[in-house]
Amino acid sequence: MASKKALQSLPRYTVQPTGIYRLINRIFAIDPNRSTGVPLNPQFRNPPPGANDPMEYDDPVTLPAADLAENPYWKRDARRRYPQLSTVTQADAVALLEVGSAANPKQELIGEAGSKQLVTAREEGAKGMAVAFQKNTGLVKDVLGPGGMPPLPTGHYPTSVNGQKRYDLNEDQSYGADYPCRTFV
Repeated sequence: MASKKALQSLPRYTVQPTGIYRLINRIFAIDPNRSTGVPLNPQFRNPPPGANDPMEYDDPVTLPAADLAENPYWKRDARRRYPQLSTVTQADAVALLEVGSAANPKQELIGEAGSKQLVTAREEGAKGMAVAFQKNTGLVKDVLGPGGMPPLPTGHYPTSVNGQKRYDLNEDQSYGADYPCRTFV
């Protein structure tokens, strides 16, 4: 008996039928104490949910972060450090060979004459490296290494002159001379 009174005293959060409909609900319902499932609406919502036209909704925009043309993912991504690419065109290479760089200048470039010399070197380089090498054969000598061979990539085999890498293995790191070696042909 006490449990029935406790159940009846609990507040309901759903709309319950009133009047004659309550009597009909009590007669025909399988469990008359079960809720109807219609929630109480203590406030009138205007506009009601679903009444807004989705085409009228304006996205809140935070500029400049929302502008994807000026804020690509690779610039915002702080977790990865992408390599910074650098390119050297033929015009840049010819200008470096003829005039030199700021760290290693071939000639001293002073004032307006120096800037004119850089501009002419770039214009000559725009025609291609082959044209620059035909005009000035001394540029080829600066590029080639000993014996007229092209230079090795930086850091590759710095101790060897002929381009072969030396391997210095300790005895504990190798099999030794008495190990039978197979050669596959």
